[in-house]
Amino acid sequence: MDAIVKKLSVEAPRPTREEAEQAVRTLLLWAGDDPEREGLLDTPARVAKAYEELFSGYSADIEDVLGRTFEEVGGYDDMVLVRDISFFSHCEHHMLPVMGKAHVAYLPNGRVLGLSKIARVVDVFAKRLQTQENMTAQIAQAIDENLLPRGVAVFLEAEHMCMAMRGIQKTGSTTLTTTFTGAFKDNAAEQARFMSMVRSR
Repeated sequence: MDAIVKKLSVEAPRPTREEAEQAVRTLLLWAGDDPEREGLLDTPARVAKAYEELFSGYSADIEDVLGRTFEEVGGYDDMVLVRDISFFSHCEHHMLPVMGKAHVAYLPNGRVLGLSKIARVVDVFAKRLQTQENMTAQIAQAIDENLLPRGVAVFLEAEHMCMAMRGIQKTGSTTLTTTFTGAFKDNAAEQARFMSMVRSR
């Protein structure tokens, strides 16, 4: 796996807030509207502020996000699964929304994560421009490298607005991606058990 999991460093200097707002004004003009009309006067500032939140994953350090792990597990060594983690991302090809759910499991190797950390890992990678395939791999690799479990399983299901809003315009279609490491990758029965637990209600 060559997924980028650490805090991203950008060699080029980051544009200023004013430059970002001017870029939004340019896009408004290109779309055919007037950025000086009343309803759009504050839009560039609102978009820049929204982008800070929507793409906050670029400023996150995954090692800080995962934080400490816990050894007091009472001998527990079976699957830990957090399912139905909702996420919102943006595709890197059209910068349109991707909305879905992540299901993440690992097999402990003497240490466990706080459950909220798994949801935070999903959020970090969702809040970057993404492909679903890369995001799936990034989540698995981040947990694998920082927790060193016996195996990690990740299953993402999402709807891509670049398919629903433009192009082929097929609403309701869902893309599924999975990745497995360690004992999950080597054992089809563990993969099947993971999928069964995800689907059980």
